[in-house]
Amino acid sequence: MNQIKLTPIYILLFLLNSCTNDFSNSGYETGNVQIARDAYGVPHIFGKTDADVAYGLAWAHAEDDFETTQLTLLAGKAMLGRYLGEQGAAVDFFVHLLETRDIASNKYLSDFSPDFQKLVDAYLSGINDFALTYPERVLLKEAFPVTHTDIISAYILSLAQMSGADGAVQKIVAGTIDKAEVTDPAAGSNAIAIHPSRTDSGEAFLAINSHQPLTGPVAWYEAHLHSEAGWNILGGLFPGGLTVFHGVNEHLGWAHTVNNPDKLDVFQLKMHPEKKNRYEVDGEWLELQEKRVWLKVKMWDLVTIPVPKKVWKSVFGPTLVTDQGVFSIRTGSLEVITAPEQWYRMNKAKNYSEFKAAMDMMALPGFNTVYADKYDTIYYVSNALLPVRNPEFDFSKTLLGDSRSKLWEEYYPFDALPQQVNPSSGYLFNTNHSAFKASAEADNLDFDTFPTGMGYYLTDNNRSLRFREVMQDTGLLSYEKFKSIKFDKQLPENLAYEINVDALFSLDPALYPDIAEELEILNTWNKQSTTRSRGAALFAFAYYAIRDKTKEENLDPKRVLNKEEAAETIKAAKDYFAHHFPGKEVHLGDFQKLVRGGKALPLFGIPDVIAAMRSEPYQGGVRKGEQGESYIILVKFGEGLPEIETVNVYGASNQTDSPHYTDQMELFVNQQLKPMTLEKEEVLENAVRVYNPGN
Repeated sequence: MNQIKLTPIYILLFLLNSCTNDFSNSGYETGNVQIARDAYGVPHIFGKTDADVAYGLAWAHAEDDFETTQLTLLAGKAMLGRYLGEQGAAVDFFVHLLETRDIASNKYLSDFSPDFQKLVDAYLSGINDFALTYPERVLLKEAFPVTHTDIISAYILSLAQMSGADGAVQKIVAGTIDKAEVTDPAAGSNAIAIHPSRTDSGEAFLAINSHQPLTGPVAWYEAHLHSEAGWNILGGLFPGGLTVFHGVNEHLGWAHTVNNPDKLDVFQLKMHPEKKNRYEVDGEWLELQEKRVWLKVKMWDLVTIPVPKKVWKSVFGPTLVTDQGVFSIRTGSLEVITAPEQWYRMNKAKNYSEFKAAMDMMALPGFNTVYADKYDTIYYVSNALLPVRNPEFDFSKTLLGDSRSKLWEEYYPFDALPQQVNPSSGYLFNTNHSAFKASAEADNLDFDTFPTGMGYYLTDNNRSLRFREVMQDTGLLSYEKFKSIKFDKQLPENLAYEINVDALFSLDPALYPDIAEELEILNTWNKQSTTRSRGAALFAFAYYAIRDKTKEENLDPKRVLNKEEAAETIKAAKDYFAHHFPGKEVHLGDFQKLVRGGKALPLFGIPDVIAAMRSEPYQGGVRKGEQGESYIILVKFGEGLPEIETVNVYGASNQTDSPHYTDQMELFVNQQLKPMTLEKEEVLENAVRVYNPGN
């Protein structure tokens, strides 16, 4: 969004935040809702009905992180600018551009089932009742009560972002829509399923390991949801989430990783040379739909100023008018909005057939899904809501929006997507790499049998290469070996970063005497990113420096690093460490920390190892972990209930005064897990606190 400009007339129109919406307690019967907090503060929520559990989830999550939950809902309401100022107003503009509130309002009653609507109503009752009970924790009074339009709008917004809409808008505004940009592999995730025929215990193993930001609106929250109506699942969700997004129930579990088939199209409109807002389609001049929206922006922490902006829409979709031209975007995530209900159906699936039926809803716009159950089935699908496009045109780049023949009206059916069940190798995995390399080579799908218009790719990354180095195609796997693979911190023998950085390891120390010691460290580095590794510290500095330079100078993200730039980067690392850590051998754990509250712990991991970590500058020359390893679930499926171990990066609460604000940090940095259970009696027997919401 362009910078907001204020003029005297708009300043005269400002209103103080004195407007409030009166609403009363929902009167929800909370006697049927029980929240049990375990020793780590994780909420186990019990209810007679699924709606009871949804109410309890809203209450428990609000107790632990009401601020972030509100920010998510403020985004859905297009009211972030009233709280965050210009930064929030940019999100509000995006909401207006995509019309997520109109979509949510128009489609809610027709698209969602009555039983799911009961879930939404109960969740909203919990959020609104919490706001009434704790008004001092409310960020923006006029944002309440929260409605179904608000929460479904927030879902649509988030899933549109995950489909690439925000990135497309940013690149359109910047004039770089078809320019390649460097990607950050630490944003990736891991998912692994091992068939019981490949384990020494005869149990199926599942690793659920999404690499999310460690804080913010898409950081994982752990919860256990249990109703007498057959909902019993433990897993992760985001603030404002109505269900578990990925996790494990009594029968099965699944993990998501982000995938990148072609989920979004960009069209450049052919505008009339003289008539404003006219664009040509099939020889006919059509008029852009134009709408003025008001962004209410908090200024100087004192007043809220209404600022007018315009949004447009063409037959191709939401439209931006820029100095570089007029562009429209089109994505299925703005048409199919029932993803939250699909997750609910996945939560309650009791076997592979029911899980597959839930996936067949085709409401999730993306995500690889790796599945395992207690009934000897493992499964993988590179799920996506993919349009059936006209093969006459190349949709991988910006298209001229001049013909309706380029519009699509239907999607590939679920069974047409790349997927595998029980391969002979006995394992399936994804690390955000190609859907056609999900198992042993002999079991992999044939890329050439799928339409090129789907936009799938064949590439590997460092994590997929490393996984194949440590995962044997034959023989039995112990649970301890499985865990060691999941927590592996080593790069593969042949690196697969987008930028070829091999030059960092090819310099002759004799030719560069001023950095000879650093070159020796890199040349003898075992490529493991442990906290005690000097090589990992040097490489981490070099990787981030090269990444940042590539972005700042708009360099080719697929270039080959030359020896001169490699030497300059290593010299910069030497100078940096000498300045910030004088007289000290710098290890990765000195350079990179996990920081929260009063704790700063040495942190393992670099971008694109299996146990990946991305860090950003913090203070005193130290970098702070920001994204990568976060919430981890490891599962064994055998007789009875699954055996579950988990860890979350910081703890169960985002409240700074909570004992669970930082109490999992030591477990996390030591790659240790805590045992969890789906057994209600065991939870209640060991709970530290059991209570009803509001009491």
